[in-house]
Amino acid sequence: MKLRVILTGATGMVGEGVLLECLENPTVEHVLVLTRKPTGRSHAKMRELLVPDLANLSAAESQLTGYNACFFCAGVSSVGISKEEYERITHDMTLAVAETLVRLNPEMTFIYVSGAGTDGTEKSSQHWARVKGRTENELLALPFQAAYMFRPGFMKITPGQRNVLKWYGAIAWLYPVARKLAPNFVSTMQEVGRAMINAADFGYTKPVLEVRDIVALAHSQAAPRP
Repeated sequence: MKLRVILTGATGMVGEGVLLECLENPTVEHVLVLTRKPTGRSHAKMRELLVPDLANLSAAESQLTGYNACFFCAGVSSVGISKEEYERITHDMTLAVAETLVRLNPEMTFIYVSGAGTDGTEKSSQHWARVKGRTENELLALPFQAAYMFRPGFMKITPGQRNVLKWYGAIAWLYPVARKLAPNFVSTMQEVGRAMINAADFGYTKPVLEVRDIVALAHSQAAPRP
């Protein structure tokens, strides 16, 4: 099955890494990038759709049909913003996009980038972990054909990425050590992208994927079809 993907967050670190993997992977036929500002990239498989507010896609709905996967990589750090603003972006905006897409493309697979430490019980003492957990739970309740929650940890960036946090680039040298000492918390950005593509293509055994699941899925292949 060829994938026609809607991708958000392409001007951020994770979204850009996933986009690069989509553009290189032959399973992906087309990528529609929903973005507030141009990515500065062009590719035969890619089209940008500029939207001023992801929480309101009503004007763009006619251009959002005919897709069978969404890789939702948009997000924001909880550092330096109010709890209300973090909830608006992390929960409200994500659900607004998902509810629009499931109505337009009910056979879609929706994949959400959450994060290591997210609390699906919604009882954590950390506000961000509760909000992420609530977002995951409500996404899983929507009637998509399938939905997967990705919880990546420390990721090695893909060569050619431009949108990399300065502090992240400064600690990139730690990757080989971390992969050896703490393999369940470390992956490459390419593995995250490949795992998303594989989840949309042939699925996974559980809806919430921790780092070890992401790495395993990135290196797995579809079972032979009867």
